[in-house]
Amino acid sequence: MRLGTATDRPPLQWVPVLVALSLLGFACGSIPFGVLVARSRGIDLRSVGSGNVGATNVARSVGKRLGVLVLVCDTAKGAVPVALARAWYGASASLDEGRFALAVVAAAAVLGHCFTPWLRFRGGKGVATSLGVFLVMDPAAVAISAAIFGASFGLTRVVAVGSLLGALALPFTVWFLGREPGSVGFAALLVVLVVALHRDNLRRLRIGAERRLD
Repeated sequence: MRLGTATDRPPLQWVPVLVALSLLGFACGSIPFGVLVARSRGIDLRSVGSGNVGATNVARSVGKRLGVLVLVCDTAKGAVPVALARAWYGASASLDEGRFALAVVAAAAVLGHCFTPWLRFRGGKGVATSLGVFLVMDPAAVAISAAIFGASFGLTRVVAVGSLLGALALPFTVWFLGREPGSVGFAALLVVLVVALHRDNLRRLRIGAERRLD
């Protein structure tokens, strides 16, 4: 992660802006694109397929092209608020205050996606939105994790396998690339959340019932 510092802003200005950017991140993350896209086709996404509101269930239930659209939108709602935060705190590149601020906004976006208030605080599993925040924070790490996802999914045709392996690789990739410990820790926290939200997929994988996406 590369990020400027907030210390070149007046202290009383820095905190309200961080709060505002975090609220913006949560609001962006909370937009349930999967539900909205499926509803435009007369389908309640939560009552079909796996019931999940993410791109995979859209692809299975509504169509692969719309699944790709939701994937892009769910990725963008993580990337956009983090990009705005990076622009605001971008005066310098390495101080802890700036990295912390960027991580707060990123976490808000992911939490908004996973616990959206528009769906009674239920949402997606965090993979696409986490991808979006790290596309801004550390694109090199994302490229490696995406390659692992692609290889895993290509071999198994199971999205959950690719998602979990790609996610689990992220903190190790961030560490391998020599990023600071805070970046590694933040990636690890996101992975814990993603794995926890995939518990049903893990159960189905264990009994051989997880569906393939062909």
